[in-house]
Amino acid sequence: MIDSRKLAAVWGAASVALLASSGAAFAGEDIYAAPPPPADSGRKFTYSFNLAGTSDYVFRGYSQTARNPTAQGGADVTYGILYLGGWASGLEFGDQPNVSGSDAQVEIDWYGGVTPTWGPANFDFGVIYYTYPGANDFAGELDYVELKAGVSGEILPKLTAGFTTYWSPDYTGEVGSAWTLEGKAAYEFHQVAMFTPTIDGVLGWQTGNNANWKALFANGDDSYLYWNIGLALAVDNITFDMRYWDTNVSNSNAALGTTNFCDGGVFQCDSTFVFTAKVAVP
Repeated sequence: MIDSRKLAAVWGAASVALLASSGAAFAGEDIYAAPPPPADSGRKFTYSFNLAGTSDYVFRGYSQTARNPTAQGGADVTYGILYLGGWASGLEFGDQPNVSGSDAQVEIDWYGGVTPTWGPANFDFGVIYYTYPGANDFAGELDYVELKAGVSGEILPKLTAGFTTYWSPDYTGEVGSAWTLEGKAAYEFHQVAMFTPTIDGVLGWQTGNNANWKALFANGDDSYLYWNIGLALAVDNITFDMRYWDTNVSNSNAALGTTNFCDGGVFQCDSTFVFTAKVAVP
């Protein structure tokens, strides 16, 4: 479980992000997708803040908190089609002696971009810088940069869909370049009692170009798939999200000598359910 020092570090990092500028914080959402500005906002500044608690921080199918709960928070600032953000979350990488980066306790991500529109299509072109303050990553830099390009829109009333491509020239751990492709869809139902329910899901695919990436992220394979599906219940500025996550990563690999790749002590990538509660302002 996360001890008091880690929890303090998480909330401190979230405060830094709030004072600076970030994305929403649901496991099923694109954390780094800027909220579209109001249709009549023109070139006015808009802002939003969020704080969340989650039972497990899952990123692209992998638990970042050893299946433990953590706190998250961030903020976004937009000006017309421009956006900037900062987002923070607690981590649990095992803190094993002589294992590079395993002592990381906080992730802080910074990002920015533009969100132009063309007819019914909403585009998102941006850059994300993932950082792990204080981590002793002597054998491979955890910090890395990704470029993103995405498009989304309403394909039927209340039904939206989108597709995003991410590319990193040197993915976390210095394992070479990596491509990530994500498709998502969401359907918003009519209000039930005080809640507005939304069902949404994500299907993602990632591939890397060297042996270190294959060993660390796909258990020796050239690529892997991850997916989630969930139900979000929104009431005013509070949202409760219940989500199922899974991947197609094999749990064993005789060539690599692994027998519990997905259900070991950290970085689990087997199936799991995640609950998240978030409050956003405004």
